[in-house]
Amino acid sequence: MVAWEGRFQQSRSMNDTFYKSLFLIDCETLAGQLDDPGLKIFDCTQRLVRDPKLYVRAEPCKTEYAEAHIPGAGYLDILAELSDRSKRWRYMMPAVDVLAGAFAKRGIGKDTRVVLYDTDGMMWSTRVWWQLHAIGFDNAAVLDGGLGHWRALGHPVSDAPCAYVETDSIPVGEARNLLVDHKAVLDALEVRNTAVVNALTREQFCGGGITYGRPGRISGSVNVPARELTDKGTGTLKSAAELQRLFDDAGVDLASPVLCYCGGGIAATLDAFVLTLLGAEDVTVYDASMQEWALDDNLPMETG
Repeated sequence: MVAWEGRFQQSRSMNDTFYKSLFLIDCETLAGQLDDPGLKIFDCTQRLVRDPKLYVRAEPCKTEYAEAHIPGAGYLDILAELSDRSKRWRYMMPAVDVLAGAFAKRGIGKDTRVVLYDTDGMMWSTRVWWQLHAIGFDNAAVLDGGLGHWRALGHPVSDAPCAYVETDSIPVGEARNLLVDHKAVLDALEVRNTAVVNALTREQFCGGGITYGRPGRISGSVNVPARELTDKGTGTLKSAAELQRLFDDAGVDLASPVLCYCGGGIAATLDAFVLTLLGAEDVTVYDASMQEWALDDNLPMETG
């Protein structure tokens, strides 16, 4: 894949840089690149709503996108376009060729530069980034702070429709096994050399709040909530040092394998993305997460 070739300019001090900063782009840098014909920008936002049958479900935010988006940006509907709808569980990763074809329909080719953003804590954009990364496409970055921070800095928004056209240049590199099933989690728990990280809230981790069936967490897992990875004021990621400390405090060794999970494989990708920025080399996401695990009494859980 074509690298960002220095077009990403680090906005953080040299004492607070991420190991793989090319995967994160700041608003000022993006604002200076809006006229780049090789760049495609996508809003990935979904809205979480309570559902008595599904506990919680996501709805697309196409209306909000149509009213105000970064100039030129398109909209990616994760559930409708980038999920295997034949599976029982929501948001599941499609086959590599199917997913690559879906991206190509939206104009993402092998030489495209992609920026992803959302309006809800960066986790929807990191989900799409993680899928692109899984099919071997590395020329994508997540907008630090999303649309909220973009607007707070006074950058323009638009209601003009997206003009991206389909490409026949399929964006597939060397596929990576980054989204795993419950068997991989069981193996990790048995071998015990893998940190299993819960990205839900501390309340959910202990057994309270919104549940997906049985309350609590996967037995033996630790908690680094995705919502605590961003700054409450700006919505941008916390400093590299602060993020490293959160994982250190949870006992997560970045030199060892890490497996992240949440409710449905969305919030966990923010943890996984941050771990990648910090230099972790062996990170996976449990794709079905608690929507599967909590409903199977044969899979171990604990509370407290």
